[in-house]
Amino acid sequence: MKKYWLPLAAALTAALGMGAALPATAATTTEAPRPAARAAAPAGLRLMPLGNSITWGVGSPSGNGYRGFLWNRLAAEGHAVDFVGSGRNGSMSDPDNEGHSGWRIDQIAGITDSVLARYRPNVVTLEIGTNDLNGNYQVPTAPDRLRALIDQITRDAPDATVLVGTLIVSTSGTEEAHRPAFNAKLPGIVQAEQAAGKHVRLVDMSALTAADLSDALHPNDNGYRKMADAFNAGVQAADAAGWIKPPRPVRGQVRHSSAADRTSGLLAK
Repeated sequence: MKKYWLPLAAALTAALGMGAALPATAATTTEAPRPAARAAAPAGLRLMPLGNSITWGVGSPSGNGYRGFLWNRLAAEGHAVDFVGSGRNGSMSDPDNEGHSGWRIDQIAGITDSVLARYRPNVVTLEIGTNDLNGNYQVPTAPDRLRALIDQITRDAPDATVLVGTLIVSTSGTEEAHRPAFNAKLPGIVQAEQAAGKHVRLVDMSALTAADLSDALHPNDNGYRKMADAFNAGVQAADAAGWIKPPRPVRGQVRHSSAADRTSGLLAK
């Protein structure tokens, strides 16, 4: 029996792994896979639509203009959204805006300090200059006034991102005669702002055509939808670049409760 015992013991030892060194690969336990890094949540937005009657929504049957389409896109992408401004127009649930029919660049500049101090937006969508050109008001210096207005906004709200829309197409002979030259100045203005470290981005509105107008100067809802797409792309690019900072607290103001206020806890007490 002895002659069978040694081979049998060896076989059992090999089968059970007794007394045998484990291979180096087997001795190392496999690490659990690490979860993929989460993308940053979409930024909370306290957004001020700033400009003239196009911002107000003239030509839109609902009165919402581009603001309604933009609000819906931003909310669908996961942003907590609060539109702010001293005016309310349209059927949308959050119709606040700072659009003033007939106003020029200098008139918007006249209220900018106060409205930015009051509402403290972290994003401003700016569409202004149509009335300067259509009214033939100091047209050669209109780009300089726009540059000064952008400087004013970034000085008043240094944490804000400013999205500057090019002027949309029109069928007004007066406005359209000046519009291409005005728009051609905007890329240089925006590039200079960025070179100075400011969060200013150009938003191209050239997708609108004359078929997207309700009258000589104002879009119809299809045109406003295109404007919303352009501003939305600007918001997403600014957010991806890390430009959009959390809204700063607003103190001493009684404001309506919105999704962004509830999310950020910044509603004034």
